[in-house]
Amino acid sequence: MRFLLLPLALLSLLLSGAIFGFFYAWVCSTMWGLDQANPNVAIQAMQAMNASVRNGVFAQAFFGTPFVLLLTAFVAYRVQRSRAALCFGLGGLIYLFGGMILTMAVNVPMNEALALVETPLSPEQAQQVWSDYSAPWQVWNQIRTGFSGLTLLLTGLGLFALPQRAA
Repeated sequence: MRFLLLPLALLSLLLSGAIFGFFYAWVCSTMWGLDQANPNVAIQAMQAMNASVRNGVFAQAFFGTPFVLLLTAFVAYRVQRSRAALCFGLGGLIYLFGGMILTMAVNVPMNEALALVETPLSPEQAQQVWSDYSAPWQVWNQIRTGFSGLTLLLTGLGLFALPQRAA
Protein backbone atom coordinates (compact mmCIF):
# COMPACT_ATOMS: atom_id res chain seq x y z
CA MET A 1 0.00 0.00 0.00
CA ARG A 2 2.96 2.29 0.62
CA PHE A 3 3.67 2.54 -3.13
CA LEU A 4 0.22 4.12 -3.64
CA LEU A 5 0.72 6.92 -1.17
CA LEU A 6 2.86 9.34 -3.17
CA PRO A 7 0.86 9.01 -6.42
CA LEU A 8 -2.39 9.49 -4.48
CA ALA A 9 -0.95 12.47 -2.60
CA LEU A 10 0.15 14.08 -5.85
CA LEU A 11 -3.24 13.41 -7.44
CA SER A 12 -4.85 14.97 -4.35
CA LEU A 13 -2.68 18.04 -4.83
CA LEU A 14 -3.53 18.26 -8.52
CA LEU A 15 -7.28 17.94 -7.97
CA SER A 16 -7.30 20.32 -4.99
CA GLY A 17 -5.36 22.89 -6.98
CA ALA A 18 -7.61 22.49 -10.01
CA ILE A 19 -10.84 23.03 -8.09
CA PHE A 20 -9.45 25.90 -6.02
CA GLY A 21 -8.18 27.56 -9.20
CA PHE A 22 -11.53 27.09 -10.89
CA PHE A 23 -13.47 28.73 -8.06
CA TYR A 24 -10.79 31.42 -7.59
CA ALA A 25 -11.02 32.45 -11.25
CA TRP A 26 -14.72 33.12 -10.79
CA VAL A 27 -13.95 35.30 -7.76
CA CYS A 28 -11.29 37.51 -9.29
CA SER A 29 -12.21 37.80 -12.96
CA THR A 30 -15.23 36.03 -14.40
CA MET A 31 -17.96 37.49 -12.21
CA TRP A 32 -16.39 40.94 -12.10
CA GLY A 33 -16.28 40.88 -15.89
CA LEU A 34 -19.87 39.77 -16.18
CA ASP A 35 -20.92 42.48 -13.72
CA GLN A 36 -19.44 45.06 -16.13
CA ALA A 37 -21.30 43.65 -19.15
CA ASN A 38 -24.78 44.44 -20.36
CA PRO A 39 -27.04 42.47 -17.97
CA ASN A 40 -28.74 40.59 -20.84
CA VAL A 41 -25.31 39.55 -22.09
CA ALA A 42 -24.20 38.60 -18.56
CA ILE A 43 -27.29 36.42 -18.08
CA GLN A 44 -26.78 34.71 -21.44
CA ALA A 45 -23.06 34.21 -20.82
CA MET A 46 -23.64 32.76 -17.36
CA GLN A 47 -26.32 30.45 -18.72
CA ALA A 48 -23.88 29.21 -21.37
CA MET A 49 -21.02 28.76 -18.88
CA ASN A 50 -23.25 26.90 -16.42
CA ALA A 51 -24.38 24.56 -19.20
CA SER A 52 -20.86 23.99 -20.50
CA VAL A 53 -19.31 23.20 -17.10
CA ARG A 54 -21.18 19.90 -16.99
CA ASN A 55 -18.39 17.91 -18.60
CA GLY A 56 -15.97 15.10 -17.82
CA VAL A 57 -12.96 17.35 -17.36
CA PHE A 58 -14.61 19.47 -14.67
CA ALA A 59 -16.33 16.47 -13.05
CA GLN A 60 -13.01 14.85 -12.17
CA ALA A 61 -11.92 17.79 -10.04
CA PHE A 62 -15.36 18.72 -8.72
CA PHE A 63 -16.54 15.24 -7.73
CA GLY A 64 -13.23 13.42 -7.42
CA THR A 65 -11.34 15.74 -5.08
CA PRO A 66 -12.92 14.78 -1.75
CA PHE A 67 -12.86 11.07 -2.43
CA VAL A 68 -9.26 11.00 -3.65
CA LEU A 69 -8.27 13.01 -0.57
CA LEU A 70 -10.11 10.62 1.73
CA LEU A 71 -8.55 7.61 -0.01
CA THR A 72 -5.15 9.25 0.37
CA ALA A 73 -5.88 9.80 4.07
CA PHE A 74 -6.82 6.15 4.46
CA VAL A 75 -3.65 4.92 2.75
CA ALA A 76 -1.51 7.37 4.77
CA TYR A 77 -3.09 6.13 7.98
CA ARG A 78 -2.53 2.50 6.99
CA VAL A 79 1.18 3.11 6.41
CA GLN A 80 1.53 4.98 9.69
CA ARG A 81 1.68 8.53 8.36
CA SER A 82 -0.90 9.83 10.82
CA ARG A 83 -0.10 13.55 10.44
CA ALA A 84 -0.39 13.30 6.68
CA ALA A 85 -3.58 11.24 7.05
CA LEU A 86 -5.07 13.93 9.25
CA CYS A 87 -4.25 16.68 6.75
CA PHE A 88 -5.58 14.76 3.75
CA GLY A 89 -8.66 13.63 5.67
CA LEU A 90 -9.51 17.12 6.92
CA GLY A 91 -8.95 18.51 3.44
CA GLY A 92 -11.28 15.92 1.96
CA LEU A 93 -14.02 16.60 4.50
CA ILE A 94 -13.68 20.37 4.22
CA TYR A 95 -14.00 20.24 0.44
CA LEU A 96 -16.79 17.66 0.56
CA PHE A 97 -18.96 19.91 2.72
CA GLY A 98 -17.60 23.39 1.98
CA GLY A 99 -17.05 22.94 -1.73
CA MET A 100 -19.01 20.14 -3.33
CA ILE A 101 -22.12 19.93 -1.13
CA LEU A 102 -22.27 23.71 -0.71
CA THR A 103 -22.16 24.13 -4.49
CA MET A 104 -24.87 21.54 -5.04
CA ALA A 105 -27.07 23.02 -2.29
CA VAL A 106 -26.68 26.72 -3.12
CA ASN A 107 -24.94 27.62 -6.38
CA VAL A 108 -26.50 24.91 -8.56
CA PRO A 109 -30.10 25.81 -7.63
CA MET A 110 -29.29 29.47 -8.32
CA ASN A 111 -27.83 28.45 -11.69
CA GLU A 112 -30.88 26.34 -12.49
CA ALA A 113 -33.18 29.26 -11.71
CA LEU A 114 -31.12 31.55 -13.94
CA ALA A 115 -31.29 28.96 -16.72
CA LEU A 116 -35.07 29.46 -16.84
CA VAL A 117 -34.76 33.19 -17.57
CA GLU A 118 -35.53 33.97 -21.19
CA THR A 119 -33.59 36.82 -22.71
CA PRO A 120 -33.58 39.46 -23.94
CA LEU A 121 -35.31 41.28 -21.13
CA SER A 122 -35.91 44.99 -20.83
CA PRO A 123 -32.79 46.75 -19.53
CA GLU A 124 -34.43 47.28 -16.14
CA GLN A 125 -35.61 43.67 -15.85
CA ALA A 126 -32.24 42.32 -16.92
CA GLN A 127 -30.44 44.52 -14.40
CA GLN A 128 -32.76 43.32 -11.62
CA VAL A 129 -32.38 39.64 -12.55
CA TRP A 130 -28.60 39.93 -12.79
CA SER A 131 -28.26 41.89 -9.54
CA ASP A 132 -30.48 39.43 -7.68
CA TYR A 133 -28.36 36.55 -9.00
CA SER A 134 -24.80 37.87 -9.08
CA ALA A 135 -24.42 39.35 -5.59
CA PRO A 136 -25.53 36.30 -3.57
CA TRP A 137 -23.92 33.87 -6.02
CA GLN A 138 -20.58 35.64 -5.54
CA VAL A 139 -20.84 35.51 -1.75
CA TRP A 140 -21.38 31.75 -1.83
CA ASN A 141 -18.65 31.35 -4.44
CA GLN A 142 -16.21 33.21 -2.19
CA ILE A 143 -17.12 30.89 0.67
CA ARG A 144 -16.54 27.74 -1.39
CA THR A 145 -13.33 29.26 -2.74
CA GLY A 146 -12.10 29.80 0.82
CA PHE A 147 -12.91 26.22 1.76
CA SER A 148 -11.24 24.97 -1.43
CA GLY A 149 -8.16 27.06 -0.66
CA LEU A 150 -8.04 25.55 2.82
CA THR A 151 -8.31 22.12 1.21
CA LEU A 152 -5.35 22.92 -1.04
CA LEU A 153 -3.34 24.16 1.93
CA LEU A 154 -4.10 21.00 3.92
CA THR A 155 -3.13 18.88 0.93
CA GLY A 156 0.22 20.66 0.76
CA LEU A 157 0.73 20.15 4.48
CA GLY A 158 -0.14 16.48 4.01
CA LEU A 159 2.58 16.18 1.39
CA PHE A 160 5.09 17.84 3.73
CA ALA A 161 4.06 15.44 6.50
CA LEU A 162 4.58 12.28 4.45
CA PRO A 163 8.20 11.67 5.47
CA GLN A 164 7.33 11.97 9.17
CA ARG A 165 6.22 8.97 11.16
CA ALA A 166 3.48 9.24 13.72
CA ALA A 167 4.74 9.54 17.28
